[in-house]
Amino acid sequence: MSGPDRLLRLLQLMRVMAPPITAERLAVERGVSVRSIYRDIELLRLSGAQIEGERGYGYRLIEDYALPPQTFDRLEIEAITLGLGEVRQMGDPDLARAAKSVLAKVAATLPDDREQQLLHSISHVYRPAGRYGPLAHLQAIRKACWEELEIEIGYRDQAGTASQRIIRPLAIMYSDHVLTVLAWCCLRDDFRMFRVDRIESLASLGTSFRPRRARLLRDYLAKLSQIHSE
Repeated sequence: MSGPDRLLRLLQLMRVMAPPITAERLAVERGVSVRSIYRDIELLRLSGAQIEGERGYGYRLIEDYALPPQTFDRLEIEAITLGLGEVRQMGDPDLARAAKSVLAKVAATLPDDREQQLLHSISHVYRPAGRYGPLAHLQAIRKACWEELEIEIGYRDQAGTASQRIIRPLAIMYSDHVLTVLAWCCLRDDFRMFRVDRIESLASLGTSFRPRRARLLRDYLAKLSQIHSE
Protein backbone atom coordinates (compact mmCIF):
# COMPACT_ATOMS: atom_id res chain seq x y z
CA MET A 1 0.00 0.00 0.00
CA SER A 2 1.37 3.43 -0.93
CA GLY A 3 2.28 5.92 1.78
CA PRO A 4 -0.60 8.37 1.14
CA ASP A 5 -3.17 5.57 1.02
CA ARG A 6 -1.83 4.14 4.27
CA LEU A 7 -2.09 7.49 6.02
CA LEU A 8 -5.60 8.11 4.71
CA ARG A 9 -6.74 4.73 5.99
CA LEU A 10 -5.29 5.54 9.39
CA LEU A 11 -7.10 8.89 9.43
CA GLN A 12 -10.38 7.21 8.58
CA LEU A 13 -9.86 4.67 11.35
CA MET A 14 -9.17 7.43 13.89
CA ARG A 15 -12.29 9.23 12.73
CA VAL A 16 -14.65 6.31 13.35
CA MET A 17 -13.00 4.48 16.27
CA ALA A 18 -14.53 4.94 19.72
CA PRO A 19 -12.14 6.36 22.34
CA PRO A 20 -9.68 5.68 23.82
CA ILE A 21 -7.76 5.54 20.56
CA THR A 22 -4.48 3.96 21.57
CA ALA A 23 -1.57 3.03 19.33
CA GLU A 24 -2.07 -0.60 20.35
CA ARG A 25 -5.70 -0.64 19.15
CA LEU A 26 -4.77 1.13 15.92
CA ALA A 27 -1.98 -1.38 15.33
CA VAL A 28 -4.35 -4.32 15.77
CA GLU A 29 -6.94 -2.80 13.41
CA ARG A 30 -4.34 -1.99 10.76
CA GLY A 31 -2.35 -5.22 11.18
CA VAL A 32 0.93 -3.37 11.71
CA SER A 33 3.33 -2.76 14.57
CA VAL A 34 2.83 -0.12 17.25
CA ARG A 35 6.05 1.49 16.08
CA SER A 36 4.54 1.91 12.59
CA ILE A 37 1.51 3.65 14.13
CA TYR A 38 3.76 6.07 16.05
CA ARG A 39 5.63 6.86 12.83
CA ASP A 40 2.47 7.38 10.76
CA ILE A 41 0.88 9.63 13.38
CA GLU A 42 3.94 11.87 13.26
CA LEU A 43 3.70 11.93 9.46
CA LEU A 44 0.04 12.91 9.70
CA ARG A 45 0.90 15.72 12.07
CA LEU A 46 3.57 16.97 9.67
CA SER A 47 0.95 16.85 6.87
CA GLY A 48 -1.37 19.17 8.81
CA ALA A 49 -3.65 16.85 10.76
CA GLN A 50 -4.18 18.08 14.32
CA ILE A 51 -3.91 15.08 16.62
CA GLU A 52 -3.90 15.44 20.40
CA GLY A 53 -2.26 12.94 22.71
CA GLU A 54 1.03 11.09 23.00
CA ARG A 55 2.51 7.66 23.27
CA GLY A 56 1.06 5.61 26.11
CA TYR A 57 -1.99 7.86 26.61
CA GLY A 58 -4.00 7.60 23.42
CA TYR A 59 -4.88 10.01 20.64
CA ARG A 60 -7.73 12.24 19.51
CA LEU A 61 -8.16 13.60 15.98
CA ILE A 62 -9.03 17.31 16.26
CA GLU A 63 -8.87 18.58 12.68
CA ASP A 64 -8.14 16.71 9.52
CA TYR A 65 -6.82 19.03 6.84
CA ALA A 66 -4.74 16.22 5.40
CA LEU A 67 -7.80 14.38 4.05
CA PRO A 68 -8.38 15.48 0.45
CA PRO A 69 -12.09 15.92 -0.35
CA GLN A 70 -11.76 13.89 -3.56
CA THR A 71 -11.52 10.72 -1.45
CA PHE A 72 -15.34 10.78 -1.29
CA ASP A 73 -16.61 8.04 -3.58
CA ARG A 74 -19.99 8.15 -5.34
CA LEU A 75 -21.88 6.36 -2.59
CA GLU A 76 -20.37 8.62 0.10
CA ILE A 77 -21.44 11.65 -1.93
CA GLU A 78 -24.97 10.25 -2.13
CA ALA A 79 -24.94 9.76 1.65
CA ILE A 80 -23.79 13.36 2.21
CA THR A 81 -26.47 14.71 -0.13
CA LEU A 82 -29.24 12.60 1.35
CA GLY A 83 -28.28 13.35 4.96
CA LEU A 84 -28.02 17.10 4.40
CA GLY A 85 -31.23 17.04 2.35
CA GLU A 86 -33.03 15.42 5.27
CA VAL A 87 -31.75 18.10 7.65
CA ARG A 88 -32.86 20.88 5.29
CA GLN A 89 -36.38 19.41 5.25
CA MET A 90 -36.67 19.15 9.02
CA GLY A 91 -38.10 22.63 9.49
CA ASP A 92 -35.58 23.65 12.16
CA PRO A 93 -34.44 26.90 10.51
CA ASP A 94 -30.99 27.07 12.09
CA LEU A 95 -30.06 23.51 11.12
CA ALA A 96 -31.58 23.92 7.66
CA ARG A 97 -29.39 26.96 7.01
CA ALA A 98 -26.35 25.11 8.38
CA ALA A 99 -27.02 22.11 6.10
CA LYS A 100 -27.23 24.38 3.06
CA SER A 101 -23.94 26.02 4.05
CA VAL A 102 -22.21 22.66 4.57
CA LEU A 103 -23.35 21.42 1.17
CA ALA A 104 -21.97 24.54 -0.52
CA LYS A 105 -18.64 24.23 1.29
CA VAL A 106 -18.27 20.57 0.38
CA ALA A 107 -19.18 21.24 -3.25
CA ALA A 108 -16.64 24.08 -3.48
CA THR A 109 -13.75 21.81 -2.50
CA LEU A 110 -14.56 18.85 -4.77
CA PRO A 111 -13.08 18.21 -8.21
CA ASP A 112 -15.42 19.10 -11.08
CA ASP A 113 -16.75 15.59 -11.69
CA ARG A 114 -17.45 14.96 -7.99
CA GLU A 115 -19.00 18.43 -7.60
CA GLN A 116 -21.45 17.63 -10.38
CA GLN A 117 -22.34 14.33 -8.69
CA LEU A 118 -23.02 16.22 -5.47
CA LEU A 119 -25.10 18.98 -7.08
CA HIS A 120 -27.04 16.54 -9.27
CA SER A 121 -27.27 13.62 -6.87
CA ILE A 122 -29.56 10.70 -7.64
CA SER A 123 -30.74 10.65 -3.99
CA HIS A 124 -33.30 13.22 -2.87
CA VAL A 125 -35.53 13.94 0.10
CA TYR A 126 -39.06 15.12 -0.54
CA ARG A 127 -41.42 16.31 2.15
CA PRO A 128 -44.40 18.44 1.07
CA ALA A 129 -44.29 20.31 4.39
CA GLY A 130 -41.64 20.88 7.02
CA ARG A 131 -41.93 18.77 10.12
CA TYR A 132 -41.30 21.50 12.69
CA GLY A 133 -42.45 25.06 12.91
CA PRO A 134 -40.52 27.84 14.66
CA LEU A 135 -39.79 27.00 18.31
CA ALA A 136 -39.03 29.90 20.63
CA HIS A 137 -36.55 28.20 22.95
CA LEU A 138 -34.76 25.81 20.61
CA GLN A 139 -31.66 27.94 20.12
CA ALA A 140 -31.26 28.44 23.88
CA ILE A 141 -31.69 24.70 24.51
CA ARG A 142 -29.09 23.84 21.88
CA LYS A 143 -26.67 26.35 23.42
CA ALA A 144 -27.23 24.90 26.91
CA CYS A 145 -26.50 21.39 25.58
CA TRP A 146 -23.29 22.55 23.92
CA GLU A 147 -22.10 24.45 26.97
CA GLU A 148 -23.41 21.89 29.49
CA LEU A 149 -25.37 24.41 31.56
CA GLU A 150 -28.42 23.79 33.71
CA ILE A 151 -31.59 25.60 32.69
CA GLU A 152 -34.89 26.29 34.42
CA ILE A 153 -37.95 25.71 32.28
CA GLY A 154 -41.65 26.37 32.66
CA TYR A 155 -43.26 23.22 31.28
CA ARG A 156 -46.84 22.19 30.53
CA ASP A 157 -47.41 18.45 30.22
CA GLN A 158 -49.91 16.57 28.07
CA ALA A 159 -52.64 16.97 30.69
CA GLY A 160 -52.10 20.74 30.77
CA THR A 161 -50.43 20.77 34.20
CA ALA A 162 -47.77 23.47 34.54
CA SER A 163 -44.55 23.02 36.51
CA GLN A 164 -41.12 24.58 36.95
CA ARG A 165 -38.17 22.28 36.38
CA ILE A 166 -34.42 22.61 36.63
CA ILE A 167 -32.93 20.31 34.06
CA ARG A 168 -29.57 19.30 32.61
CA PRO A 169 -30.20 19.18 28.85
CA LEU A 170 -28.34 16.30 27.20
CA ALA A 171 -29.55 16.17 23.61
CA ILE A 172 -32.31 17.20 21.20
CA MET A 173 -34.13 14.27 19.65
CA TYR A 174 -35.82 14.65 16.27
CA SER A 175 -38.82 12.41 15.60
CA ASP A 176 -41.45 12.63 12.87
CA HIS A 177 -43.36 15.63 14.19
CA VAL A 178 -41.95 16.43 17.63
CA LEU A 179 -38.69 17.79 18.99
CA THR A 180 -37.84 16.42 22.42
CA VAL A 181 -35.16 17.37 24.92
CA LEU A 182 -33.49 14.41 26.60
CA ALA A 183 -32.52 15.65 30.05
CA TRP A 184 -31.72 14.90 33.65
CA CYS A 185 -34.53 16.37 35.75
CA CYS A 186 -33.26 17.70 39.08
CA LEU A 187 -36.80 17.71 40.50
CA ARG A 188 -37.37 14.00 39.81
CA ASP A 189 -33.70 13.07 40.19
CA ASP A 190 -34.02 10.96 37.06
CA PHE A 191 -33.99 11.07 33.28
CA ARG A 192 -36.94 12.74 31.59
CA MET A 193 -38.10 13.84 28.11
CA PHE A 194 -39.54 17.30 27.51
CA ARG A 195 -41.29 18.31 24.31
CA VAL A 196 -39.80 21.58 23.07
CA ASP A 197 -43.19 22.93 21.98
CA ARG A 198 -44.47 22.57 25.57
CA ILE A 199 -41.68 24.62 27.12
CA GLU A 200 -43.29 27.97 27.95
CA SER A 201 -40.33 29.73 29.53
CA LEU A 202 -36.60 29.17 29.83
CA ALA A 203 -33.81 30.73 31.87
CA SER A 204 -30.15 29.81 32.00
CA LEU A 205 -28.90 29.33 35.56
CA GLY A 206 -25.22 29.52 34.66
CA THR A 207 -24.58 26.30 36.59
CA SER A 208 -22.27 23.94 34.76
CA PHE A 209 -22.63 20.16 34.86
CA ARG A 210 -19.53 19.61 32.74
CA PRO A 211 -18.11 17.05 32.08
CA ARG A 212 -21.12 14.85 32.89
CA ARG A 213 -23.21 15.34 29.74
CA ALA A 214 -21.55 12.60 27.66
CA ARG A 215 -21.83 10.01 30.43
CA LEU A 216 -25.41 10.98 31.33
CA LEU A 217 -26.47 10.84 27.69
CA ARG A 218 -24.83 7.46 27.21
CA ASP A 219 -26.62 6.12 30.28
CA TYR A 220 -29.98 7.55 29.17
CA LEU A 221 -29.70 6.11 25.66
CA ALA A 222 -28.75 2.72 27.12
CA LYS A 223 -31.81 2.91 29.38
CA LEU A 224 -34.09 3.79 26.44
CA SER A 225 -32.62 0.97 24.38
CA GLN A 226 -33.27 -1.49 27.20
CA ILE A 227 -36.87 -0.31 27.60
CA HIS A 228 -37.60 -0.70 23.89
CA SER A 229 -35.99 -4.14 23.71
CA GLU A 230 -38.16 -5.56 26.50
